[in-house]
Amino acid sequence: MEMSGAGAGGVPTKLEHDDAAAVAAEREPCGGGAPRREEKERWRRVLVVGCLVALLLFAFFVLGRESASEVLQIANSKLSAMNGGFTTKNPSHGGGAAKHADELLGGLLAPGMDRRSCRSRYQAAHYYKHFPYAPSPHLLDKLRAYEARHRRCAPGTPLYNRSVEQLRSGRSAGGVECNYVVWLPFDGLGNRMLSMVSGFLYALLTDRVLLVDLPHDSSDLFCEPFPGATWLLPPDFPVANLFGLGPRPEQSYTTLLNKKKITAVVNNDDDPASKNATAALPPPPAYVYLSLGYQMADKLFFCGDDQRALAKVNWLLLYSDLYFVPSLYSVAEFNGELRRLFPAKESACHLLARYLLHPTNAVWGMVTRYYNSYLAQASRRIGVQIRMFNFASIPVDDLYNQILTCSRQEHVLPETTTDNDNDDDLATAYDSNSSNGSGGGNYTAILIASLYPDYYERIRATYYEHAARGRVRVGVFQPTHEERQATQRLFHNQKALAEILLLGFSDELVTSGMSTFGYVGSSLAGVRPTILMPAHGHRVPAPPCRRAVSMEPCNLTPPRVGEAECREMAAVVDKEDVARHVKVCEDFDRGVKFFD
Repeated sequence: MEMSGAGAGGVPTKLEHDDAAAVAAEREPCGGGAPRREEKERWRRVLVVGCLVALLLFAFFVLGRESASEVLQIANSKLSAMNGGFTTKNPSHGGGAAKHADELLGGLLAPGMDRRSCRSRYQAAHYYKHFPYAPSPHLLDKLRAYEARHRRCAPGTPLYNRSVEQLRSGRSAGGVECNYVVWLPFDGLGNRMLSMVSGFLYALLTDRVLLVDLPHDSSDLFCEPFPGATWLLPPDFPVANLFGLGPRPEQSYTTLLNKKKITAVVNNDDDPASKNATAALPPPPAYVYLSLGYQMADKLFFCGDDQRALAKVNWLLLYSDLYFVPSLYSVAEFNGELRRLFPAKESACHLLARYLLHPTNAVWGMVTRYYNSYLAQASRRIGVQIRMFNFASIPVDDLYNQILTCSRQEHVLPETTTDNDNDDDLATAYDSNSSNGSGGGNYTAILIASLYPDYYERIRATYYEHAARGRVRVGVFQPTHEERQATQRLFHNQKALAEILLLGFSDELVTSGMSTFGYVGSSLAGVRPTILMPAHGHRVPAPPCRRAVSMEPCNLTPPRVGEAECREMAAVVDKEDVARHVKVCEDFDRGVKFFD
């Protein structure tokens, strides 16, 4: 039993800043167990191919040609991710048969960017354990086209300067080459990361350019994601006080609609009256503020005719703390494109987050130092993320028991012996899970991500007092315990981002329901987590947890179709298709998420 972690025998309790001159060491693989792993991998491939073929036949004969085509695209994505060119090896160990990781993630990342300025961009592929989906060819084409557009329209270019002058004029103009989405920070780090991904996808869908306005507390978290251009909004941007506008400013879309300063008209090309009404509309405003946070003040954003009105506005200011991607699937203008971009719906956040969100060298130094010191030698890594909500808090003892009960139910953490057990005679129930394709040894590392040390100390004590069955060595670790969330502090956010990345390197995850921190960790990891159910009413939930069917994050505050009163969505979008892929979240019955 190893007890390294916060407060244990000289092990650092805090993640530290990176030395700018330090480069994370990548250890050479040590041999062991390669033939057995190769045989297991062959059988796994045969099983996956057989299941995909059966699913394809079912879709063709039962659901029709369109669904069969979609299943075929998912199969291609799965098989591409399984082939030799898209396989990861652990940076610190692995058999001689392990293949080199694809640093570009199957073409997801553009080559040629400076490695020294952002080491994580190409090194992260060596640390991820799971590559469940390869990017679709259409997504790759869309990303390369976006990168070219961003270079043309980024701050400092003539086209950007022209767009800013148009903004100062007070009205939008048609025929402008560069239109923008400006992302504004709102809420904690997990919320921000999910809303950034959502804003970027919206820019992809609408041929806009994403710019971000980062306060000091986020100034050294993420690298520039786009080749040859910045995504940072210049400090001389004409719209003042962006951080203080709040959820319902004068320029919000709903406010402008109510004041008739912008109008959404149902477009009917066969109706002369519709054409005349469109021609008589006042010029659209220079910018529109989109309030898509938990209050969902601008829910009409998710209506097709309102999207056509917003398409005429050159600048959109996005204020959101949500992952609103699943709700875009109900918009007729985006539905078909989302199908082509993500044949496997649950791959959306996984692929976009790995493309967009690369930690800076300061954060990456924390990640790699901690990983190489305490996690690299483990043959199985389990991330446990614990988030306490004020509305759903329960006593520490109760939550600890919930975690243990959940683990026994879903067989996540190594089981422990009892006082009457003879360890030499115990069945090796976890032997088959211990290597998991990452090398020899029978060592499991459990990483605890929580603001509080209580759960780390109790789980560590469990494996100190009782041996793990199957003679598994167990190490329990917690990089930080900040006690309270301090989003306004840069160093706090850097450590939080480092922990999200460390969770993303896990084989398995246990996450707290409704936690955006856990959602991002699961998406980066490419893992369907076991979700601890929220303790509504301050009572221990039953069942204690559920195994997620989709690794997609939950949109916790989706717009309601009846409330939004979209005038033509129901007539255009295939309701059955939407119902099949956008369903209620496992952990929150008022939220929705993508499913396959």
